[in-house]
Amino acid sequence: MISDYSEIIEKCLENVDQSDQLLIEQAVTEYIYSENNRDIYNKEEMIENILDSIIGYGFIQPLMTRKGITEIMINSDKIFFEEKGRLYRYNKNFTSQDVERLINILCRKTDRTVNMSCPILDGSIGHDIRVNIVLSPIANNGNSITIRRFPQTPITDEDMVNEGFFDKEIRDFLSYAVKNRYNIFICGGAGCGKTTLLNVMSTFIPKDERVITIEDSVELMMNKIDNVIRLVCRNPNSEGKGKIDIGDLIKSSLRMRPDRIIVGEVRGGETLYMLQAMNTGHIGSISTGHANSCKDAFSRLETMVLMECDMPLLSIRKQICNALDIIICLGRINGKRTVLEISEVLGFEGNEAELNMLYTYDFNEKCHEKVNSIIRTEKMDRGMYNEI
Repeated sequence: MISDYSEIIEKCLENVDQSDQLLIEQAVTEYIYSENNRDIYNKEEMIENILDSIIGYGFIQPLMTRKGITEIMINSDKIFFEEKGRLYRYNKNFTSQDVERLINILCRKTDRTVNMSCPILDGSIGHDIRVNIVLSPIANNGNSITIRRFPQTPITDEDMVNEGFFDKEIRDFLSYAVKNRYNIFICGGAGCGKTTLLNVMSTFIPKDERVITIEDSVELMMNKIDNVIRLVCRNPNSEGKGKIDIGDLIKSSLRMRPDRIIVGEVRGGETLYMLQAMNTGHIGSISTGHANSCKDAFSRLETMVLMECDMPLLSIRKQICNALDIIICLGRINGKRTVLEISEVLGFEGNEAELNMLYTYDFNEKCHEKVNSIIRTEKMDRGMYNEI
C-alpha cells in the first residue's frame, strides 16, 4: 500500500511526468531493478503493488476493489465508506501527500483539471465511477474527495424486485409506461437510486428507437439500445471558454431526429428546454432531479425554469403539467433504496397541478401499496399511446 512504499514512490516519481502512465511504469521498474535494490525479493510483486498505489487508486485501492461499497468519502484526514446503505469509518493511516497523489490520479483518469483557480471537479471514470473533488480552502477543513461507485454489472429489474426497490406490479407498470411513451420525471434525494432506476427503465425501451442521452458526466448504461447517441457536457478551458452545458445539448439533440431524449439530471435553467422538448413531440422522454415528493417536484421544476427566464408562474405550471405524464419519487428507508411514490399528472386545475397517486410506500406494512388505477385523461390519450 502507498504508506508502506512512500519513500520508494517519492524516489521513483522524482522528475517524472505524473500524467504519463508509461513513464511512471518505466521509472518504477528501473528503480526496483537498479543496483541499489539488489536485496529486494519478489521484485515483480513489489512493482505491481507500487503501481497500484500510484496509478491505481492509491491508499484507497482496497476499498475500490471491495464489492458492495457504493461510496467512498475522504474528509481531509478521515475516510468513510458506504456499504449496503450504512456508513462506516475506514481506519487507515495516510498523509496529505497521499491525498494529493490520489487527486492527481483522479484528475488523470477523469481527464479533468482541479486547481486553485478551478477548485471543484466533477467527473466520471467509465460508466461505473463518479468523482467529486473540492480543494481547500473551499472545503474549509481540508481537501474533500467523494467517489461514487456504480455496479459494473448492470442491475436488472429482477434485481430491484428482489432487493425491495419496487414490487412486480410496479415493475410491470413502469415497463408499460416506458413502452407507451409516457414522459417521466424521477425525483428523490442524493444517492436514492435515480440513475439506477433510469438505467433499468431504459431496458424497457424498444430496440428500434433512436435515443439521445444527455449527461453532465457519463453514468447511464444504454447497453441494450443500438441506435443511441451519448452527449456529455464540457467544462470551460483555462481561459473560461468552450463550455458546453446541458441546455446546449438539449437544443442540439432536437436536430438529431430523436425518438426519445433522456436527460441524466436537471439542476437549473436547462429544465425549460427539457420541458419544451417533451411538449413538442418528443414523447417518451425521461429525466431526473432532486425533490422530496411528487408534489415537491413541481416546485423544484418551477424554480429551475425561473433560473433561465422570467416567465409568469401560471405559464410555467401549465407547461410542466402538459409535459409530464408520470412522476416517480424515490427515497431511503433504513439505508435501503425504494420507490416512495408514483403519481400520474392529470392536468391543471385551479392554478395547481392535479395529481393522481398510483402507488405509495406503506411504512407500517413496509411494502408498496396500490392506491388508484391510472386514469386515461384527455392529455394522456392523444393517440400516441398503444395498449400493451
